Amino acid sequence: MATNTKRDRGGKFETFVLVLILLAVGGAAGAASFTHVHDWTMHNSPTGTGDWFGWANAVISELIPIAAMLVMRRRHTAGQSIGYPIFLLVAALGFSVAAQLAVAKPGATGYLVSVFPALAFAALAKLILGKGAAAEVVEDPAPTAVRDVRPRPVAVPDVRPRPQDVPVTSPTPLNVPAVPATPAALVPVVEDRPEPAPATPAAVVRAVAPVITNVPSLGQVSDWPAPPLPADLLDRARAAATEHEQTNGRPITRDELRAVLRVSNDTTGQIMRTLGLTAPRTPVAAVNGTPAPGLL
Repeated sequence: MATNTKRDRGGKFETFVLVLILLAVGGAAGAASFTHVHDWTMHNSPTGTGDWFGWANAVISELIPIAAMLVMRRRHTAGQSIGYPIFLLVAALGFSVAAQLAVAKPGATGYLVSVFPALAFAALAKLILGKGAAAEVVEDPAPTAVRDVRPRPVAVPDVRPRPQDVPVTSPTPLNVPAVPATPAALVPVVEDRPEPAPATPAAVVRAVAPVITNVPSLGQVSDWPAPPLPADLLDRARAAATEHEQTNGRPITRDELRAVLRVSNDTTGQIMRTLGLTAPRTPVAAVNGTPAPGLL
């Protein structure tokens, strides 16, 4: 813990010193670079332009790179794109360098001396801001020993009785009454009887025949009473028969009535019997030259 405290204090002191250096370099660069940008701006501005306009360009051209580097640092930490801050940084530095070269004495030495304050200030700002971004990485603290709080097993005394502590007693005989002997005269005697002979198929048929004698034969099924016909069906049949006889001048046949009512042949016959309708005999064409009798 004491080591971490000393490290934090040392880091804060170093950051403070770097900020002082940056301010000093910035002040010196302001005295040189700002003046160059101011003079270049006023030399290329219309007559009557205020002096403040030159200092405004100087401040803008020198502070935009610093702001761009701060935004780059923040976006880099958040994992965002840094394309636009880089564009602003390059544009502002290009403007500042152009101003330095415009007021410099022609020649390599004159250009270097004129550009050096602005480039030194930008490079130092990048160095300090980059170091600050790296310093934000926090090291993982050392693992702390975890105290084991699990309950320890407690010895439980054995309370089961030992064999030598249990008294040994002799078994007590039980008084079970004796079962009296059964006299031989009371024992039933089973006589040997002959087993019945197996039944033959004919005997089985004779035994079952009386059970199924009451079932009617196939010929007797037609003698069973038919279910009553619906009244509306009878009314429809009566109306159809009357209309047919008035139209054609003859009674309606079974096939014609069945076609009108759309019922089965048996139901049609039951309707005709119920209504007392007599179907006329319809002549049938001759078969092999012999006329066939009419059918109902």
